Amino acid sequence: MFSLFKKKKIVAHLKLSGVIGNVGKFKQGIDFAGQEELIKKAFSLKKSTCVAISINSPGGSPVQSHLIYSFVRQLAKKNKKKVIVFAEDVAASGGYLISCAGDEIYANSSSIIGSIGVIYSSFGFTELIKKIGVERRVHTAGKNKSTLDPFLEEKNDDIERLKKIQLDLHRDFIDVVEKSRGTKLNKSEVELFSGEFWSGSKAKSLGLIDGIGSAHEILKEKFGENVVIKKFEKPKGWLSQKLSSSNNQLDQLASILDERSIWQRYGF
Repeated sequence: MFSLFKKKKIVAHLKLSGVIGNVGKFKQGIDFAGQEELIKKAFSLKKSTCVAISINSPGGSPVQSHLIYSFVRQLAKKNKKKVIVFAEDVAASGGYLISCAGDEIYANSSSIIGSIGVIYSSFGFTELIKKIGVERRVHTAGKNKSTLDPFLEEKNDDIERLKKIQLDLHRDFIDVVEKSRGTKLNKSEVELFSGEFWSGSKAKSLGLIDGIGSAHEILKEKFGENVVIKKFEKPKGWLSQKLSSSNNQLDQLASILDERSIWQRYGF
């Protein structure tokens, strides 16, 4: 009799989508400052059973990724709440790093998962400016201030310094994954930390995720058909919408191209 009046379980569901970092003039990406209050609200939801996080991101800023990851773990410990992460189209690079904040990670069988590495990309215009008769003039205080200037010849010392920084960042990323996934990782089959990425199905066999399924499916399976899912998602501000539809088309185009170039590494 009393089972009829059993209280429904409540789950806070936070959604993070986009390139990580401040992208473009109107800062449409995922960054800590823009998500901090939303994350706090999700964890402060009274009587919630756990916090679910859906992430759809090809990566971006390693610093912002770490800040969000650390904040989620901090609040999970403070509020004694379990975190379940759901990867959507992509949870790669910084997107996967944030996913590691989950006690459990789920994805679609066709999701793109992984890319545990660090990348720096640029262009070299030295031959072009020679052809059009342009002379590059750079004056610095500090001999390394013009490191990797695209209009100057690359220097071996600059490349070595960059590689050392990348190795430090890569080690930090690996530490997060190993701490989060622990003995679940299957290191015998492939090199997990080479920067390669895999489908959701393959990621499961490698121990990068725990299972296949959507947020809707898994949460109902875990907490019952009557589970109440409270959604938390940052809306696009009215001013941002208004400005982005008016002036500065070149700035908007540059922002879109920059973001698309990151998504397209994974076929999107």
